[in-house]
Amino acid sequence: MPRFQVLLTDYAWPEIDIERETLREIDAELIVPPDTQPATLARLATSADAIMTCWAQVSASVIDAGPRLKIVSRLGIGLDNIDVARCTQLGIPVTNVPDYCLIEVAEHTLAILLALGRNIGHYHHATQSGTYQLQSGPELRRLEGQTLGIFGYGNIGQKLAQKALALGLRVLVNSRTRRELPPGAAWAAIPELLRNSDYVSLHVPLTPETRDMISGPELAQMKPTAFLINTSRGGLVDHAALAAALAANKIAGAGLDVQVPEPPDLTQAPYNDPRVIVTPHAAFVSRESLANLRSRAARQVADRLTGKTPENVVNPQTLGAGGHS
Repeated sequence: MPRFQVLLTDYAWPEIDIERETLREIDAELIVPPDTQPATLARLATSADAIMTCWAQVSASVIDAGPRLKIVSRLGIGLDNIDVARCTQLGIPVTNVPDYCLIEVAEHTLAILLALGRNIGHYHHATQSGTYQLQSGPELRRLEGQTLGIFGYGNIGQKLAQKALALGLRVLVNSRTRRELPPGAAWAAIPELLRNSDYVSLHVPLTPETRDMISGPELAQMKPTAFLINTSRGGLVDHAALAAALAANKIAGAGLDVQVPEPPDLTQAPYNDPRVIVTPHAAFVSRESLANLRSRAARQVADRLTGKTPENVVNPQTLGAGGHS
């Protein structure tokens, strides 16, 4: 019998060799459920010493079902799929990997911006349909000198600002935490950012306060020539309001890497709108970022189960605890 059991609720890559090899070092067996239904996860949690999770919901019912749980490790940055408060009540540390894909998300955001600004998506679909005509798309503008508004100036927001400034874009920033800004970037209140930006990009966590932070009133403040980009969390955007704004030509288009739900119904607005670029929650992915993420998340579990302090504990008040009491 293995010394430990680790429940891996779900993963977004084709194999789990990195996770298995890391956990094998401490004689831990990896358990993969047949589905991510709460009842299934709760049943398997009863014998788990740890949980690793990508996108599946690790709710209070799942956490309560695991009397041996000593850690919940997120294979990612955001924590909105984990009941961190319940873990904290039970003395269970929760970890994440907050810096593994900063470059990838910033690059993906910038790629969407460039594709929207240069009509890449429109021209691609038109030529694939047999239309080779410059005039088939909206009027093009020079990107240099336009303004990118960034909501959230954490690690990803900072990376994006650096890359955008290098392309000659002006940058406006709105964030709860004020950090030093590079030349060419300026702080802006929400109405000012919405009113003056040619591209609005979201880089904040999903919380009760930020849910649907971009809805009808915010979209109405944007330029009719502006684009919305979301590579953070789908719940930040009211997608029905976005569809309505597009239908009324209140904004020029959008780039969405994250949706509610995932996958969304691609036959419905705003996803079927030709002015919207949709990617399948791919911003975080690269060979390098996934290897970094998977090895570090598994190492966090291994460290906790062998009495060491794992990195990136988001509820450090639990570190003196051993799990369920």
